[in-house]
Amino acid sequence: MLINTKILGEVEIDEKEILKFEGGLPGFPEESNFVLLSIEKESPFVLLQSINNEQIGFVIAYPFAFKNDYAFDLNEEDKIQLQIEGEEEVLVYSIVTLKETLQKSTLNLLAPIVINNSKKLGRQIVLQDNTQYSLRYPLSMSIEGSAK
Repeated sequence: MLINTKILGEVEIDEKEILKFEGGLPGFPEESNFVLLSIEKESPFVLLQSINNEQIGFVIAYPFAFKNDYAFDLNEEDKIQLQIEGEEEVLVYSIVTLKETLQKSTLNLLAPIVINNSKKLGRQIVLQDNTQYSLRYPLSMSIEGSAK
């Protein structure tokens, strides 16, 4: 299946890889079908792209590549909605807010994207009562740390 993206142009996807976000994402309730697309090989960044609207795509990142002690527990409602039976089914990403430079860009650690990769179900969850994580975790903290 061919889809159009704002960042990568026309891309062929496997329909089996389509992720279903019941109720969409916050701010985009009508967009419920997305796919993960590689931006660059060996990169912690991927594109979460709507398959219906080329203008709706989010650069997301594997948060553990930037904050290795990142951890949270899913509540029972989230586990049920995502049909999670085991930890091995779960992928976690954070939305990246891109700035002028990568060093000035941030990760949203407070509202991760959680995906059940075996059932192809996804949801953005807001971590309740979790003040240790920021909505704008600076990528520069880990980029500078890895350069030392």
